[in-house]
Amino acid sequence: MALALGACAPKRALVSPILYPTAWVQTSAEYEAAARQAFNAAARALDAALADSTWTAALEQTGDFAALPPAIITDVDETMLDNSPFEARMARAGLVYDDPAFDTWVESAEAGPVPGALEFATEAARRGVTIFYVSGRGQASEEATRRNLERRGFPLDPDVDVVPATGEQPEWTSDKTSRRAWIASRYRVLLVIGDDFNDFANGRVPLERRAELVRENAERWGRRWIVIPNPIYGSWERALYDFESGLSDAEKARRVAERLDARE
Repeated sequence: MALALGACAPKRALVSPILYPTAWVQTSAEYEAAARQAFNAAARALDAALADSTWTAALEQTGDFAALPPAIITDVDETMLDNSPFEARMARAGLVYDDPAFDTWVESAEAGPVPGALEFATEAARRGVTIFYVSGRGQASEEATRRNLERRGFPLDPDVDVVPATGEQPEWTSDKTSRRAWIASRYRVLLVIGDDFNDFANGRVPLERRAELVRENAERWGRRWIVIPNPIYGSWERALYDFESGLSDAEKARRVAERLDARE
C-alpha cells in the first residue's frame, strides 16, 4: 500500500549525494567500530591461516601452494587509506567525483589510515607476511601511492613489487583477477581485504548474480575475506544501473529507485 503523503509530504533535500555517507565515515562511532571490527576479525583469521598450510583466501590459488611464503592481498582506497577528506571537498562543492581533482589528492599523499588498518598491517608484517596493495589506481599514481603508504607507516617490502598498479602489465586491468592470480602463483594468500566486491572476485555481473556469489562464498566472509564498509562509492552503485556508462544523473536515480524495496 502506497503512503499518502499529502500536505505533510517531507521536503526534498538538494545536496550532494555523498554528503551524508561522507559525514558517516568521518564522524560516526559506528563507522570506526565497523572498521576496527573488520580488522579484529582479520587478526583472528591470520592466526588460523598461518597455522594451516592448506589455507588460501584467493579463488585464483591452484596447485601445490603449501610451501609458498605467506601474503595478504589488500585494496588501498577506503581499505588501507582513508580518502574521506577528498570526498568531503567534493560534497561541500556539491559534486560527486572529478578525475583531475582525485589525481591531485593522490599526489598530495595526504590520506590517513583507515581505523585499525595500520595496526593490523604492522603486526602481519612483523609475523613475516608480505602485504600486497592491489588498488584501482593506475601506474602513473604508483609512486604517490607508495609515498602515502610509507608516510603513514605501512610496511612495503623493498625487494618485491607490492603495489602492482593497474596497467603496469598489459593484463593488469581494473578487474583485479589477473593481479590476484599473479600473486597467488608466488605466495600463499592468507587473506583478501577490501571495501568492494571486485576486491574478492569479478563483480562486474548483474546485481542478482552478485548476491548469488556472496552466498556461494558464505564461509569466506569474516574468515578469508574481510570487508571494510564504504557507503560513499563502489561497484555496488554501478551495479544498480547495470554498469552502463553515459547515463544522466536523473536516469541513474530513476534506475536506483526502481531497485528499492518499498513494500508497496
